[in-house]
Amino acid sequence: MKVRRLDRLIQFQRASVTDAGFGPVEGEFANHGAPVWAERSDVSDGEKSRAGIVEASLMSRFKIRYSDFAADLTPADRLVTEGVTMNITGIKEITETGGRRLRREWLEISATARAS
Repeated sequence: MKVRRLDRLIQFQRASVTDAGFGPVEGEFANHGAPVWAERSDVSDGEKSRAGIVEASLMSRFKIRYSDFAADLTPADRLVTEGVTMNITGIKEITETGGRRLRREWLEISATARAS
């Protein structure tokens, strides 16, 4: 099995939900849980082009250890790493690596941020 380099600390954030009298409304984002160690890999420009993304953006994939906390994350959450706030665009369980079948060991989180 490939040894993962969990060398990036990421903080997840979740929007508060309040009822303004007309139904639930998302409020401000606040830190959600403790920071988590992750492996980060940035998506290449060629891969973004093949996906039809033409705006200037930073796309990354983060691999984190599976946990009950991590399993509760959704694309409505976001993450902050190295001062950059990124919107989560996808979460999936990594089910195989190096020919070895995995279950509830790793999650891959795709996230994007606008380039500044």
